[in-house]
Amino acid sequence: MIRKPLLRIRNLSKSYQRGPETVHALRAVSFDLLEGEVVAIVGPSGSGKTTLLNILCGWDRPDEGEIEWTNGSGDHLDWSATTIVPQRLGLVAELSIHENVELPLALAGVNEADATSPVEALLEALGLDHISEHLPTEASLGEQQRTALARALVTGPRLLLADEPTGHQDADSERAVFRGLRSHAATGGTCLVATHNLEATRFCHRILRVDDGRVTVETTSDDDDLDRELSPFAPRITPRLEE
Repeated sequence: MIRKPLLRIRNLSKSYQRGPETVHALRAVSFDLLEGEVVAIVGPSGSGKTTLLNILCGWDRPDEGEIEWTNGSGDHLDWSATTIVPQRLGLVAELSIHENVELPLALAGVNEADATSPVEALLEALGLDHISEHLPTEASLGEQQRTALARALVTGPRLLLADEPTGHQDADSERAVFRGLRSHAATGGTCLVATHNLEATRFCHRILRVDDGRVTVETTSDDDDLDRELSPFAPRITPRLEE
């Protein structure tokens, strides 16, 4: 399968001052993200993984380098086509699990009747349907994490950025998370996932290894083998919103 570029990163560099010391978080990093793939970012703490995600989502700026967004045909991609699952999940405490997942659709003007089906499909697929009316504080950390993932997936983004999305998951829930990510990739979406869990990288198409601010790229296992291992997941949860 030939995948088109969605994001091109060229010579990205970022440094910080820590007292008298200069910390080189990223050093001339270059790679492409392609449509329809799940990519893992791995590396030790302080290697530059979160810095890279923060720059890609616009929360930080590089000192040098270029980021080019396309839709596979060279046109500019609007920032609204990106969703984020941060480590600090940002769930709205006053809203139920269902309402938190539904919120991006409501903000985009999707009426409640049209939003119900995709929200319920995601809640079921991620093992959250039995607590859909609970508040976030009544859910475990793992359930809160999957709620944030469902909220990020519900609009069908072109690019999903996730920082440690399986950090509080057991083995079964971890597989559910990657079933969701790979299902989204099968529709043409791109997922970039920072993780410390090297075992989870077997569910990704490629691995970006970050060490001392430098990135190397590796290809992982065959699509068909991985999809069979993860088992079926709804091939399309919700139509992508108009950009």
